[in-house]
Amino acid sequence: MPDNATYEIPEKRNIAIFMLALPATWGLLWIASHSSIGWALLAAWAFSLVNHTPFSLMHEAVHGVFSSNRTRNDIFGTLCSPALPTSFTLQKIAHLGHHRRNRTDEELYDYYLPNQSKAQRNFQVYAGNLLGFYWFSIPVSNLIYLVAPWLYTSRAFIEGPARQLGFEPYIRDIAQHSGLKIWFECLYAFSYHVALWLLLDLTWQGWLLCYWAFALHWSALQYVDHAWSPRDVIHGAWNLKALPLTRGLALNYHYHLAHHCHPRAPWVYLPELVDPEQPQPTFWRIYFRLWGGARPAPPMGAPATLKFP
Repeated sequence: MPDNATYEIPEKRNIAIFMLALPATWGLLWIASHSSIGWALLAAWAFSLVNHTPFSLMHEAVHGVFSSNRTRNDIFGTLCSPALPTSFTLQKIAHLGHHRRNRTDEELYDYYLPNQSKAQRNFQVYAGNLLGFYWFSIPVSNLIYLVAPWLYTSRAFIEGPARQLGFEPYIRDIAQHSGLKIWFECLYAFSYHVALWLLLDLTWQGWLLCYWAFALHWSALQYVDHAWSPRDVIHGAWNLKALPLTRGLALNYHYHLAHHCHPRAPWVYLPELVDPEQPQPTFWRIYFRLWGGARPAPPMGAPATLKFP
C-alpha cells in the first residue's frame, strides 16, 4: 500500500476548491428558498451534485490527504464537515471502520445472512440507500450525540436501535473515543446551519428540498459503489462509470475500488490507479439492480455477482 510520501498532496488546489464549493452550496440553498418552484427544483438538483465536493474534501481529510500538515488537514476536515452535516471525528471513526469491515458480515446491505430477516435488510436497502434515509441518520446521530452523548456507551442503545438499524459496529467504535471533542464538533455542525438560516433567511422548504435531493444521491452512492462486488475487504468495490461533471464534483469518488486499494492516494491520482482490465459498471446499472432487493449472502471471499457481457 503506497504511503503518504508516494504522492504529492494537492493542498493548494484543495483549499481553492473548498473556497469555491462552500459558497456555491450557500447560493443554491438561497435560490431554493427564495425562488419559484422551477428554480428551486433546479437549485436542489445542482445542490445534490455540488454538496458532494465539501463531503469529498472531508473524505480526503479523513484519510490525511487534504494536507500534508496534520493540523491544517484536520482544520479543513472540520470546516467541511457541517456541509454533510456531521462531526469530523465521528465521520473519521465511521469511515475508517468501513475500510476495515467492508463486505464482511458486519457491513453487508445488498445481501442478507441466514440469521437475518430479509424484510429488515430490504428496509435498510430501500429506505436507507434508495430513499435517502441513510443520509438522514447522519444528522440524527449527531443530534443524539449533542443532547444525549451517554447513549453511545449505553448497552441498551448499542444492542437495541443501533443493532436493528445496522450501525452497531460504528457505535461500538465511537464509544471508545473521548466524547468532548465530538460533542463540540456536533455543536459546530448544527451552529453552522443555524447561522446559514439566519444570514440567508432560508426557508425550511428550500433547505429540505436541497438536502433531500442530496440525500437521495449521496445515500445511493454510498452503496452503489459496493453492491454486488466481491466479498473482499479491499477489492469489494467498483470503479463506476459516471458523467465527467458528476465525477469531477465528487473528486473522483466514483473510482472507489482504486480508493480502497490505495486509500492514501489523493483524489487527483485515482484515475491513473484504475485498472482498465477491471469491470467498470455504470452508477445506474447497479442502482436499478438494488431496487430488486437483498439476496442470500454468498460466503466471504465470493466473487462479484454482477454479471458482465
